[in-house]
Amino acid sequence: MTVTTAGPQMLTALVRLRAALQGAALPLELPDVREHRRAREEMVNQLEDYIIPRIVTLEAPLLAVVGGSTGAGKSTLVNSLVGAVVTEAGVLRPTTRSPVLVHNPADADWFGADRLLPELERIHHPTHDPHALQLVPVDVVPQGLAILDAPDVDSVEESNRLLAAQLLAAADLWLFVTSAARYADQVPWDFLRQAAERSAAVAIVLDRTPEDAVETVATHLARMLAARGLKDSPLFTINEVTLNENGLLAPRHVSEIRGWLAELGGDAEARAAMVRQTLEGAVRSLTRRAHTVADACVEQSEAAERLRSGANAAYDEEIRKVLEATADGTLLRGEVLVRWQEFVGTGELLKTLEAKVGWLRDRMVNAIKGKPQQAERVSVAVESSLETLILEHAEAAAERAEASWRTLAPGQDLLSDVGEDLGRASRGLRRQAERAVREWQQDVLEMVRTEGTDKRTTARFLAYGVNGLAVSLMVVVFANTAGLTGAEVGIAGGSALLGQKLLEAVFGDQALRSLAAQARGKLEIRVRALLDEERHRYLDLLASLGLDAEAAERVRNAARAVDDLRYAGAERAGTHSL
Repeated sequence: MTVTTAGPQMLTALVRLRAALQGAALPLELPDVREHRRAREEMVNQLEDYIIPRIVTLEAPLLAVVGGSTGAGKSTLVNSLVGAVVTEAGVLRPTTRSPVLVHNPADADWFGADRLLPELERIHHPTHDPHALQLVPVDVVPQGLAILDAPDVDSVEESNRLLAAQLLAAADLWLFVTSAARYADQVPWDFLRQAAERSAAVAIVLDRTPEDAVETVATHLARMLAARGLKDSPLFTINEVTLNENGLLAPRHVSEIRGWLAELGGDAEARAAMVRQTLEGAVRSLTRRAHTVADACVEQSEAAERLRSGANAAYDEEIRKVLEATADGTLLRGEVLVRWQEFVGTGELLKTLEAKVGWLRDRMVNAIKGKPQQAERVSVAVESSLETLILEHAEAAAERAEASWRTLAPGQDLLSDVGEDLGRASRGLRRQAERAVREWQQDVLEMVRTEGTDKRTTARFLAYGVNGLAVSLMVVVFANTAGLTGAEVGIAGGSALLGQKLLEAVFGDQALRSLAAQARGKLEIRVRALLDEERHRYLDLLASLGLDAEAAERVRNAARAVDDLRYAGAERAGTHSL
């Protein structure tokens, strides 16, 4: 058989598959995601609890897990097979206790925590801790065979159901117990369907059945087993009888099952064949199911990308609007326009702008001289207007991003769990915007000061002053009048042109274009940095989910690697039955 003979290569491939499944995060609440999470956890558990330990220790005793419905008599059956009370039968439902593993004393070394169900603590006394595995050595259990009593598969306690599923997935043999009253229940058949899909070795015990109904019920149950791919599974029946004073069935009622188990325990070849059958089926089923988890990872990545794109689109659009508003004349309105006009003067200066540029420059020197306060007022007005513009569009971006997320169920869940109103700009943005605008104004001042060190412009530079030239450059950056209407075009556009002519007089046309481009670029960098930081409230939330775009492909590749080894082994063995 391929899995059991592939050696270290198969073990390495399975360990890698386990790591790939563990790394396949499914954090977003998408349709069927709970089922996919459960399946992934089951596969990881089966690899850790059964497949990997079993491949390492193929010669270990065969593990028969006794599972079934509530009230089917699992613990009573185990106690009766052993002939002593080794596991507590549940009177009250649900019964919460640790699983009990009964084994021959000579096999004790096989059941350390490093080999079977490693997450369960090993104990040697009764307990109600579901995270412990109670080990009970008894001589009547044949060497080479161990029996594990599991919780009810249909328990009302979810932890019991999950543990039952985990234990059955770790079994070499399923000893499934049902009763005349419960044999048609859906939950047990779901488990038996999984057993058939995995080619697991299964034996059925029809327990607590009235004598006059045994033949009818057993016949119906046998047909149901055959229809579900389990026609070769042994079927044992136990009549509904009175238990003895110790709560045990009389030996004659369990003699057929006990004899079958004893025969199995004494036949090493039969045990090995059963282990191979179940192990091969478990691996085959697992690699097939792994692709479903990979598909779920793809869905997660696609959903995250839709959320990411929604947030990016919102902030990209508002960044575009901010930059447009700082270039189309929008900022040359209101307070900025008033303060700029106070600074450069109006009236005759505007009227004679085109006709008497040289004379105008001289007049502007006189007009601007001695007006440092007016220059400072322009700077303050620019600062206030820029801050307001940034904050308005940051609020708009947050609202748009939130709205885009609310159209998707996983986005709604993330927004409800984040503990912060992402639909509003962050609380610290105002202070950050104030600092960024002031820093940009300092950038402009420094650019003007650096450019003014040229001796050829020193006289005019000193005449206009660093602050006056800096605010003029700021206005030039906002000089495009495309966004102005009516009287604003003439007033604001003309005022901006005054700043341009003034700067040309000091620095020259080429230097002015360079200064304006630099100032514009520095402003754009700071605006983008502010809104990108706001954007990252959304993007960082997505990043915190731990989604990995490569997770799906890693799972697929790991599953294919296991299958490739199986197929290669099958070809070498001359069989294609796997």
